[in-house]
Amino acid sequence: MELKLGDIAPNFKAQTTIGEIDFHDYLGNSWGVFYSHPADYTPVCTTELGRTAQLKAEFDKRNVKVIAISVDPLESHLGWIKDINETQNTEVNFPIIADPTKEVANLYGMIHPNASDTLTVRSVFVIGPDKKIKLTLTYPASTGRNFQEILRVIDSLQLTANHSVATPVDWKDGDECIIVNSIPTEDVPARFPKGHRIVKPYLRYTPQPNK
Repeated sequence: MELKLGDIAPNFKAQTTIGEIDFHDYLGNSWGVFYSHPADYTPVCTTELGRTAQLKAEFDKRNVKVIAISVDPLESHLGWIKDINETQNTEVNFPIIADPTKEVANLYGMIHPNASDTLTVRSVFVIGPDKKIKLTLTYPASTGRNFQEILRVIDSLQLTANHSVATPVDWKDGDECIIVNSIPTEDVPARFPKGHRIVKPYLRYTPQPNK
């Protein structure tokens, strides 16, 4: 199944390290980051899940709930969490889905047969409060994710969902934004009272509206 931006994130029920969940109920009115790791007791994944736990305060202030998944059984997850906590100096504070039947992984297209027909790749789905998929990222098993980039993208998604702006290359929270082309130039001063600058008729900048 190939999921596209704007699709409703498929719902499911699953066993996790915090008990059985209904995915949509778990997300509630929050944003969500749903990501897969190839296998338990693997080095790159150990660092990723540890980093996610360390960033809990950053996800919380953005109203984001995180949930991870691999095709290993629950008992394996519970044992591995002890290693993550020990080696990464943290406490895993989010659920990890046990998916030994690969049902959820296949529902989200997390297994890429040309890479591995048994292990999930490093998929990332950012899901909005409307349960629609806002972002997808896919990394190979050998490459760890950059969670600062994931936080940066969430900042952009949340900003652009509420204001008529886009974010330019290498944008980070607090930087100038681009006024979307659907706003006529004559309407810009009233819509963006913090000011604006015009580089080209199609390239107009304004200070970040929510700062």
